[in-house]
Amino acid sequence: MTETTMNALVSPEGSLEILSNYEVNRLKDKSEGGLYRLFRQCALAVLNTGVETDDCKELMEAHADFDVRLVPQPRGLKLELINAPGHAFVDGEMLRAIREHLFSVLRDIVYSHSLPNSVAGFRKDNPEDLTNLVFHILRNARVLEAGRQPDLVVCWGGHSISHDEYQYSKDVGHQLGLRGLSICTGCGPGAMKGPMKGATIGHAKQRVKNGRYIGITEPGIIGAEAPNPIVNELVIMPDIEKRLEAFVRCGHGVIVFPGGVGTAEEILYLLGILLHPDNVDLPFPVVFTGRQENAEYFEMIDKFIRNALGDEAASKYEIIIDDPIRVAQTMKQGMKDVETFRRAMQDAYYFNW
Repeated sequence: MTETTMNALVSPEGSLEILSNYEVNRLKDKSEGGLYRLFRQCALAVLNTGVETDDCKELMEAHADFDVRLVPQPRGLKLELINAPGHAFVDGEMLRAIREHLFSVLRDIVYSHSLPNSVAGFRKDNPEDLTNLVFHILRNARVLEAGRQPDLVVCWGGHSISHDEYQYSKDVGHQLGLRGLSICTGCGPGAMKGPMKGATIGHAKQRVKNGRYIGITEPGIIGAEAPNPIVNELVIMPDIEKRLEAFVRCGHGVIVFPGGVGTAEEILYLLGILLHPDNVDLPFPVVFTGRQENAEYFEMIDKFIRNALGDEAASKYEIIIDDPIRVAQTMKQGMKDVETFRRAMQDAYYFNW
């Protein structure tokens, strides 16, 4: 069956986006240095939220006639979508979640490519400059909330997992939600969607009105891991390295579900930070968890870490098998430890400097 497509003129939920002529021209620029191709690719990925595909090239080829154009308005701009996937609409109206994600893409692509050029002396090889860039992108996306106590649990794991593994991640998310904790993931399917879906039920039972489901992605993988519809705060980081840094800067603890090489890279990145001498006393709860069938996987990971990095690295995490309640209780206590430590050190809750 041929998929239906639609043409639409889309406005943001609130005020219209305001862009300079330079920013608009860069978004229209189809040359190598322009942002048109990047914006089109990310916009198409967002419009395919919920579609089962992990091949960005296949997605682009299937919608070769899709286009997105900027339409200037007296008080900002709108987006004109041509041959957009029909499943992004209900009775001719775009789904609100997809519309929010679409303008998040616009916001972050423009901002992350404009900021380095506007900051005097910015150097891509300077770690402090890169951390400041991550901070500014997260702040611009309104992810950083100054008055909020630590409650953000980052969940990592595979995007292509079995139904049983997905259900387990959902059960863990449910227990986190019952304890008022919010979720941050890579925003895609699988272990990135399960905890969010479970948390929505937990939050509903506890009447949590301000639950956060933050999705942090980047242009290189958004086509393969399109944002799931539960995400209510989407952030597009410039690349995979800044995405990784954003996770540990804004999160207050990490849960790792079984995954592939990407998950292994995330684990090693996090352990490298926690093993730094400056962070030796830093409370940051890390839990590896999965079903009983995944115990061997985590034994292998644990053995590798101990052989490669030593027992000190292994002391930075806890392995909990087939026990969502204990995982959530460990995270809840970890949040309290983080809050106590940062209050004593007069550190910000919202960003881990």
